[in-house]
Amino acid sequence: MKPRAVAISLPNRHLPEADWADRFELALDGKGVTAAEAAERSLGRSPRWIRELLRLRNGVVSIVGLKSAAPKPGRFGLVGAFPVLSKSDDEVVLGFDDKHLDFRIVVDVRAGSAVNQIVGVTTLVRRHNAFGRVYLAAVTPFHKMIVPTLLARVAGPGG
Repeated sequence: MKPRAVAISLPNRHLPEADWADRFELALDGKGVTAAEAAERSLGRSPRWIRELLRLRNGVVSIVGLKSAAPKPGRFGLVGAFPVLSKSDDEVVLGFDDKHLDFRIVVDVRAGSAVNQIVGVTTLVRRHNAFGRVYLAAVTPFHKMIVPTLLARVAGPGG
């Protein structure tokens, strides 16, 4: 099964001031994948085309003074390029704050049917200013391609 977009409402406890959010879910055959495993499988190492887009993004945003270097690890280290802010078997929260916006990525797992589980990725954003709004508008089309691609990797080779 392919990841699908799912409606999400705000506010959200992980970023109460968020003014933008989206969520994708994947029904995963079987049980037993933890949120940490799902986060690592999806965000731990991106496909080359995504890494190249990120490299391009970093080059552009460094000109205007936004974070472009690897962030410092969070309380629970890093998953890929993202600091881990909190972690449990069912949920991992990643993200950081910048001048233009704050964001969180929430990777969670829950029971689906008797034979599967649902893995979800929620992105929460709090835009601080006009630049944050413009930035988010510019990256959203890429985000909507990248997140389902990464989430499909939780199912293993071939997504």
